[in-house]
Amino acid sequence: MEIKEVQTASDIAAFHRLPFRVYRNDAHWVPHLKQDVEKVFHRKTNKLLRDGRVKRWLLWDKGEAIGRIAAFVNPKYAKSMKQPTGGLGFFECVEDKRAAFLLFDTAIDYLKGEGMEAVDGPINFGEKDRFWGLQIMNFEAMPSYAMNYNPEYYVRFFEEYGFNRYYEQLIYARDIYVPAQEIFVRKYNQVMSDPAYRIANVRGRSVEQIAYDFMTVYNNAWGGFHGFKPMPQAQALRIIKAMKPVLDPDIVVFVYYNEQPIAFYVNIPELNEIFRHVNGNLNLWGKLVFLYHKLRKTPRTMVGMVFGVDRAFHGKGVEGAMIKWTELHIVSLNRYDHTIMTWIGDFNPKMLKVVENLGATVYRKLATYRYVFDRSKPFERMPIV
Repeated sequence: MEIKEVQTASDIAAFHRLPFRVYRNDAHWVPHLKQDVEKVFHRKTNKLLRDGRVKRWLLWDKGEAIGRIAAFVNPKYAKSMKQPTGGLGFFECVEDKRAAFLLFDTAIDYLKGEGMEAVDGPINFGEKDRFWGLQIMNFEAMPSYAMNYNPEYYVRFFEEYGFNRYYEQLIYARDIYVPAQEIFVRKYNQVMSDPAYRIANVRGRSVEQIAYDFMTVYNNAWGGFHGFKPMPQAQALRIIKAMKPVLDPDIVVFVYYNEQPIAFYVNIPELNEIFRHVNGNLNLWGKLVFLYHKLRKTPRTMVGMVFGVDRAFHGKGVEGAMIKWTELHIVSLNRYDHTIMTWIGDFNPKMLKVVENLGATVYRKLATYRYVFDRSKPFERMPIV
């Protein structure tokens, strides 16, 4: 076996081909779009590379790639931990522990040379809403778009090497045809009896209007928490513009009080129900296939990207009112059967309780692992918030 840094165009092509070997007999796997993955590794498309560093490697055996891994240093992430902490991700490997350990060794040796004292993985060199965590539960269903998916034997590789679970990531699901619980009906009736409240989707609203409403709720829902930075209008506009090609205006829900936005429930269609037909490449043909399935409204699952309520309106029944509104106005469309919610860390029990109170159950689990280089130092899990 020989490990080599990814440098050439042919190396990059092999980096993207490897998962097709690992998952060739897995009917549930949907390849990540290679365009999404490549954005992580280039300065023009990843602003973290202004200050950060990244390398990736392929492991070869008898002329064939059998494993891959990337390691990265995000100075902001590294400094936010008790010890300087790097990241590793985009790990894929055939079922060979020796190969997997060689990949881990390579990434960790690089990070030690960069002054890191620990590593988290598998994580993204970017935001936590994609390519983050190792799947540890439910290997019998298709993954959500941009969420990590892996063979069950990867768990054994990480844990036998010495990685510990820093935190678990819980993904919840809810059958939208299950009637809203009586408590949500009461809360809906209570909220809607006050004419100051209004619940609506975003059909007919401009990108700028949606962005303003999103920013307002986001800042008022999470403002005051430690380390929170208010979202500026420009950032909100970039987020909504990026979502526009996949946005279904009927499943993005806002609550208003005296016409001021005070809560949101932002969903998008499950894109992997389209991308499973694209085969990992959003080239011209892939875009045509995507457009075809978008127009056919192929996805039957919607993904809850974010759910939030202005802190001034906590305890007033707004969360339950949105769930009942969803039953009345989205279920009746007969376009979606299930909703899956983006992951919530087990370090956030308050949010877990909110989601469970909405009638959702744990559908899948991932875990973010940590490996402390000095093995004499005690491992500490992510603190509860």
